[in-house]
Amino acid sequence: MIKPNSQTTMIQEKYTGRYQNLKLAEALSNNHLYPFACDELSSIIDLGYSQFPKDLKAFIFRDCLSAFRLLPDTNTSAAVSAANLLVKSVESAFPKQKKNLALVEFKQAKVALKRRSKSHEEHIDIPSLPQDILVHIFSFLDVSSLLSSSQVSRSWNQATCEGSLWRSLSDLHFSHKVLIHIHPGIDWREAFKKEYILYNSSKMLKSGRGYCSYCESVVWHDNLRCPKKQCRLKSGKKPLDLMLTHQVKLFPSS
Repeated sequence: MIKPNSQTTMIQEKYTGRYQNLKLAEALSNNHLYPFACDELSSIIDLGYSQFPKDLKAFIFRDCLSAFRLLPDTNTSAAVSAANLLVKSVESAFPKQKKNLALVEFKQAKVALKRRSKSHEEHIDIPSLPQDILVHIFSFLDVSSLLSSSQVSRSWNQATCEGSLWRSLSDLHFSHKVLIHIHPGIDWREAFKKEYILYNSSKMLKSGRGYCSYCESVVWHDNLRCPKKQCRLKSGKKPLDLMLTHQVKLFPSS
């Protein structure tokens, strides 16, 4: 028979282990995954930080500090928005001392980000590149960064309107069922805008993760597929089952 204290310890270790398996610290160091990681952190804190085991709180606090310290290195509007959301969760859930430490890190990060952005603007030299090259480069951007790029110059704006970019973003963020009724000549940018407004209002944006049925785990997807080589070989071109942020907390991760 398991003693009550032992049972409590096992439960605490289970949740702490599951949190570590999310590998949020790793994701925060990746510019593309940074906003998703911040969103997950915020969601986890809102889930009930005060009820979490001491060890789990320590890991969450550490990752929040890392998120704020890494913010200047990301330099995208999506990252700033995600960090702002995270700081609101921190303010509402953390005890006074930890909250103050986190807020100091956040304010310092915002100052550093502002200085870096100003310096970048003073030295920016917009390259004149062919449209196909620009489209390829822009295919690696998130939504907010793509929209920001559209305001840089006329040629950049033209490249960001390329339908393939918005179709890829639609596949990434939204359920394929939403786009069943597509037709030839569809304006993918406008279609994405409509679905973005609808899904964002109901908090249905994807998390950046997917469930891989081959390794039976939740992973950060790589172009909608499992990053593990053996799984990619088995799945062919079949995409992962993308997940919502609130679903990620319910699954063990890889």
